[in-house]
Amino acid sequence: MLVPTLRSSDIPALAAHLTDVLGLTAGHVSAGHAELFWGDGAVLLGPRRPHDPFDTGRAVLYLVLDDPDAHHARVSAAGADVVMGLTDQDYGSREFAVVDPEGNTWSFGTYRPVPPHTET
Repeated sequence: MLVPTLRSSDIPALAAHLTDVLGLTAGHVSAGHAELFWGDGAVLLGPRRPHDPFDTGRAVLYLVLDDPDAHHARVSAAGADVVMGLTDQDYGSREFAVVDPEGNTWSFGTYRPVPPHTET
């Protein structure tokens, strides 16, 4: 499982935006750490600290869903900052993108990467 970690200057506020506006599910949320979920995936939020080698700035995340039209309507109605409207991509995905208050881009779409088959 891949679990991206984002840095935030206000973890509870960013967690609230990601859950209330974008539809992620909150697990643990405190001033110093948050765990948010999207299906089987997770996103961790940690604090911004001076000279933190893990604070690489903003990120772009892609979240898979089945009905981008309905989710686009939901997040738009909740006040999301939509930076790319619903788009049918050449590779068959239907997707859109928003920016959160900390400048991270969240893309939502139907494209589902499939890992190569491996023998066990």
